[in-house]
Amino acid sequence: MTIESRVTDDTTTPDILTVSELNRQVAQSLENEFGLVWLTGEVSTFTRASSGHLYLTLKDASASVRAVMFRGRLAYCEFQPSVGDQVQIKARVGLYEPRGDFQLNIQTLRRAGRGTLYEQFLLLKERLQAEGLFDLANKRPLSEHPRAIGVITSLGAAALHDVLTTLARRAPHVPVIIYPSLVQGLSAPLELRRALAAANSRQEVDTLLLVRGGGSLEDLWAFNDEGLARDIASSALPVVAGVGHESDVSIADFVADLRAPTPTAAAELACLPRQALLDQIKGLSLTSQQIVMRKLERLAQRLDRTGYGLVSPSQRLEQRWQALALLSKRLEHVVPDIERLEDQLKRQSQSLTRLMSDALTSQRNRLALQHSQLETLAPAATLARGFAIVRGPDGIILTDASQVKSADLLSIDLAKGQLKATVVSKTP
Repeated sequence: MTIESRVTDDTTTPDILTVSELNRQVAQSLENEFGLVWLTGEVSTFTRASSGHLYLTLKDASASVRAVMFRGRLAYCEFQPSVGDQVQIKARVGLYEPRGDFQLNIQTLRRAGRGTLYEQFLLLKERLQAEGLFDLANKRPLSEHPRAIGVITSLGAAALHDVLTTLARRAPHVPVIIYPSLVQGLSAPLELRRALAAANSRQEVDTLLLVRGGGSLEDLWAFNDEGLARDIASSALPVVAGVGHESDVSIADFVADLRAPTPTAAAELACLPRQALLDQIKGLSLTSQQIVMRKLERLAQRLDRTGYGLVSPSQRLEQRWQALALLSKRLEHVVPDIERLEDQLKRQSQSLTRLMSDALTSQRNRLALQHSQLETLAPAATLARGFAIVRGPDGIILTDASQVKSADLLSIDLAKGQLKATVVSKTP
């Protein structure tokens, strides 16, 4: 059946179509005639329904047309348009049959002029990926405790304010060094490369943040520069890329050692928060105290064992005299050579005196050395280095602020003297 009515004579009954049949045939004719077309225009109205479908109107200087993009196709769209945007669409020409409205069924939606740039982006991405510049094995780990953090961005960028605010709140103890550069325009890629080279040459930071705010593909194009990508890949310093908003993707994101969805997120990934560092220090302090206590205990036991093995000089002398008395008794039964025995006895006495003196000196030296080591590790020596022992009202040594309450009277032992203090406030 065709759209037109055929009348052969006055007695012939014409083909009478229903409205639904007419709209269906018109829709099929439009789709068959035009198929897929590329169209450019300005978004004049824009609505996203609760179903997830996108409805908009495209216009130029003298006409407008309605269009729809169904949710399934919208999942492949890389941006969400707004009123006033210049866009390019690939669509099927058709008719909304229930109302007879002429409309376009959008298959592809992109910003006007993006086609050429986006194709360049995809080609460069594919080439660098094939060279291995995106491989995870080449990514450098970030320093957990950076001595300083570098930021490459424009001095007037909002991204710089966001990064500095985040670092001041999260890690005020970490210095920040800015390497200024343009982040948009024809000269931006070269300036970004120079800033990156300066940071690597000066070696004054442990982590670099490459950041800028969001924008169009054209605005972010400097971060798709091949030379910049290769410089990032060969950088001696690890680089965190925080370019644009979460949906923005650049070549720099793939080459960087870590990609952050926003400049603020890049600052958060660059260092641990101050409280986490304080918790680590507290844990290390407790561990050090335990190590020192165990060392003191071992030295005390060693000193005890050494003391048990010491023999006093009087005991050694007594043993020698006993041996001499025994020898004298034996000599009573033989004819002694008095002169020889006296000479022998004199030599033995001198030898004994010398041995006892040497033994006594050796033991004194060992004891002095052990006593010096023990004094170095003793609590009194620790107090002399500026530490103090704080005791609560019950005399128990305090290790936690929660053990006392306001107005409690504390006793503080110093290396020289003792203080009394009253709790005014406490911080857990």
